[in-house]
Amino acid sequence: MEPRGYRMVVSTESDYVDTCAIAERELIAWLDSKQYDTSGLAEGRTEVAAHATLDRDSESGMNGAYSRWRMRETPSTASGTWQSTLVVRSGLPEDKGRTWVQVDIEHQPAKTDEFPKPANTPNIARSLLDALEARDGQADVTTSPSFIEDADDVDDLLEELCDANRRMPVVIATVPYGKDPDEWSRTVVEPLFRNLHGLAVLYVLMPAAQAKFNTALEYHPVFGGGVRTYLPGLDPAWKPDAQRHPVMSRRTIEADVRRAAKILAALPQRLASRHALPAALLSVPQQRARLRPSSDGADIVQLRKDNLALTSLLDEAEQAEAIRVNEINDLYAELARTERGSDDLRGENEELYDKFQESQRLIRFLRERLEAAGDFATAYGAAGIPVITYPETFADLLDRLKELPFLVFTGHHKTTQKLDSQSVDNWLNVAWDGLLALNHFAEASALGKVSGDFLSWCKSEASGDFPFPAAKVAMRESDTVAKNGKLRGERMLPVPKTVDAGGRVFMQAHLKIGGGNTVAPRLHFYEDGPRSGKVYVGYLGPHLRNTLT
Repeated sequence: MEPRGYRMVVSTESDYVDTCAIAERELIAWLDSKQYDTSGLAEGRTEVAAHATLDRDSESGMNGAYSRWRMRETPSTASGTWQSTLVVRSGLPEDKGRTWVQVDIEHQPAKTDEFPKPANTPNIARSLLDALEARDGQADVTTSPSFIEDADDVDDLLEELCDANRRMPVVIATVPYGKDPDEWSRTVVEPLFRNLHGLAVLYVLMPAAQAKFNTALEYHPVFGGGVRTYLPGLDPAWKPDAQRHPVMSRRTIEADVRRAAKILAALPQRLASRHALPAALLSVPQQRARLRPSSDGADIVQLRKDNLALTSLLDEAEQAEAIRVNEINDLYAELARTERGSDDLRGENEELYDKFQESQRLIRFLRERLEAAGDFATAYGAAGIPVITYPETFADLLDRLKELPFLVFTGHHKTTQKLDSQSVDNWLNVAWDGLLALNHFAEASALGKVSGDFLSWCKSEASGDFPFPAAKVAMRESDTVAKNGKLRGERMLPVPKTVDAGGRVFMQAHLKIGGGNTVAPRLHFYEDGPRSGKVYVGYLGPHLRNTLT
């Protein structure tokens, strides 16, 4: 079942105390707009209307602080319950002083066999965005789209699109040539973006900036009054990645703006519900609604009231548990589908790699036949594919590194040699193919024939006779690994002091030599072709530790 709730997760550089004050002020204004009673709000449960209650809890200590408000509205027994939750959480040390703000809206049906109603963007989310300087990674999260008016603004936009820390999609609308930008924004873009507040970062790309933007993102362009949703993890240099970022045409938008707005919001809403919360918000304990202490004494009337309230709390807990069970079952089903797809892709990848090796063996066989016939020109002509003789062991691989003059191995030989006792599948051949490709890349880099990094090289035709799958190349570690002292330290690998005075560099670029078990070997390298004409391989061995190990 697709997520039907609303979730906004943003951060702000304001401190926890100031953010709480702003959040409470905007919450009270929201409740007042509903004509609810806000005169007696306090910790615990407060009845703000005949059909609505507000639960407030907070905590502070060595692990930080949080404040949470949860409102439950049940207009009738048949309507079900709308639950709105606002959380303000102080950041963890790695959040560098940021404060997190989370807003959740969900419908809980009156009957278990009914589907929840979809949640629209609540006014409390909009008022918080207007009151806070909310951010997602490097980008500002606002209710009004930012205008990219000239080419000078494009560089900052491209940097935000490629930000590895962003969680939200970036939605960019374009202004058709010949249209007045202000009128187009007022009549088309604003109603189109209305359901995206708090779910995406919003931009309007003016005609003067479109040329530079589309040149920089040649595989991911947007123009002609269309809108494009750029998901996190954008790879501007990889053409197949363009399929991940959907485009909505001007014709679809103008045919029915309200319908287009709902379609446009569906993907960001789904991503917001499925995306893992930041660590600070994940550490907020589950809310336990409790009654406020009564000063009326323990007479029979008060006891009956308390009993009814406690029964209501139990019903809420049962309802919430049933919803969570359904969500978990849906996630398990989605995980199973994903795992099946992953297994299929892995099988296809291994099959293609086996076919590639089989073709190499056939080429060697044909070449031997041509040699035996004395036709050396055909056997070793320019059109021929280089013969690859693979090492028999990882120890043999290390001995043969002298065949690759543009590579320098600075890692521990024993770590690599131990792979011989752990190796499965085609790890040895993949490692040698990767080294051949790196050597070929380093040679071209030393000659000034390279315009990008190794990943770009693998995606281009320049890789020529020594191809390597781009899917097995990662030029960066995750932000979590890069900022963790111990995990980063494992990837500070040796290089000559002529390359770095400290004798070590952060080698986050790596090749995925294998997977499928706990070894999952990796090859970490450092590109230094433009300066020393070399690529330094600092590690070839089992997968280094990360946040999942």
